[in-house]
This record gives sequence, structure tokens and C-alpha cells, in this order.
Amino acid sequence: MATIDAEDLKQRIGRFRVLIMGRANAGKTTILQKVCNTTDQPEIYDAKGNKIDADIVKSSIKRGDHNITNEMIFKSNPIFVFHDSCGFEAGSEDEFENMKKFISERAHATELQERIHAIWYCIPMDDPCRTFQRSEEKFFLECDTGRVPVVTIFTKFEALRPFAYGEIKNELKGVSSEERSKRISERVEELFTKTGVYDRLCNPENRARPKSYVRLQNMNKHNTNCDALLESTTLALDDEELRLCLNTPGSCASAIRATSIRLWSLSIRHC
Repeated sequence: MATIDAEDLKQRIGRFRVLIMGRANAGKTTILQKVCNTTDQPEIYDAKGNKIDADIVKSSIKRGDHNITNEMIFKSNPIFVFHDSCGFEAGSEDEFENMKKFISERAHATELQERIHAIWYCIPMDDPCRTFQRSEEKFFLECDTGRVPVVTIFTKFEALRPFAYGEIKNELKGVSSEERSKRISERVEELFTKTGVYDRLCNPENRARPKSYVRLQNMNKHNTNCDALLESTTLALDDEELRLCLNTPGSCASAIRATSIRLWSLSIRHC
């Protein structure tokens, strides 16, 4: 295999571009902040690189006028560029078509740095009876993401524990705390399986299917991170150059802990 020059690679790829999707209150902003190791809000730029006032963007979203081409960049880690799909989840057909067009154009962009390199689809687990809604069904059934990997993020996974406890609390009387925790965790797994959400996402009839998934919980706590998401994203990439981009010193990997970097290096060597 030919040697790939790291600096040349960084110039050609530029930044790692992610489209984050999901309903309102799915925890998307918190995830992006964790990825970039900050509590600050992102700066927002239009497609031409002009900075946009965040209040103007918020007002536009409230009016149902959201521009998916806007870029969100955190000062703490400007290697990442994020796009937010918010709009079509509320049921707007125009927003849905705009989102499909954006994915198609960016998935096949000639310039590697203009492509979207990954899609993160957030599905909150705080209501196990409504995990898979029409917005998710529509996206996975109708959207062609090409070679862009979709990583499903089950957010707020800790919310399943109260449901699990409520179902088996009578069985927990008199058991040790260790056994209690074990049984609740087992029931959480049963509840997750019972939702059938991942099976529906992987339906062979879907045009888009997740390459992998992660579960994130307690993201509101300061000691949590998104290492699992970044690892999963790297392993989902088909393009070895993009994997190397994420594993090059001074690039996106600077935001990731050493354990993650070792895992990614192993995955690259075994390609």
C-alpha cells in the first residue's frame, strides 16, 4: 500500500464533516459539546463562510426556516464541522426534500473536504413506547446516503432504568444491591430489545441502514464523554484516508483519549 503523507491528507480532507439528525430534545447539542470537549455554544457560518448571529438562526428555526447547509463549528475543536437537520422531523415535506438533496449532493461531492463524512442519527430512549417515530421511519426508508456511514445514537439510555425498575420492583425485595443492579440492567436490555427499534432500522427494505450504533447515557454529567461514538464512527468509515484523518496527530484525534486512538490504530492496521 502506498504511503499517505499526513499533511497532504489533512489539506485535502480539511475538516471532518458530520450531519447530526434527530428530534428536538434528543440531546444533539450536548453530544456535539462532549465531542469537542466544551460547554460553549458553536459558532455558525453559512455555506460561503460568513458568520451568522446565533439569535438570527434560532428565530429562523422557530419560523420553520432552517438551512441545513449552515455549518456549526466549536472553537475548542474546529476540525469538526457539523450540520443539523432540524426541520424535517417536525413533519415539513419541504425540509425533508431539502435534507435528501443535501445528503445526495454532499455524499457525492467531488472535493473530499466538502463531503459529509458521517451521519449521526439520534434517537432518545426516554419513552420506550415511542422510540421509532414517523420521522425515523421516513429517513431510513427513503434516504440514500451512498457510502456515508450512518451511526445511530440511542441517547438518554439511562431513562430506561426507571421503567425497568417499575416492572420488577416487587421481585427486588430482600435482594442485595449488587443483585438488584444486575436484574435492573437485564430488564433494561429486555426493554430495549422489546422496542424493536434496531431491527426496524436495519430492515432490508430501508435505503439507509445504520453501520453501527452506540448507547449514550448521563450526558448531562461532567464525567461522561463520547469516546464510544468516535470509535464507532471511525470503524464505520469505508475510506481508509478518512480513518487516517481521524488518527493523525493534530487532527480530530486530539480530542480523543489515548485508549480510543489505540483502538483506531489497530483497526487501520487490519484494513
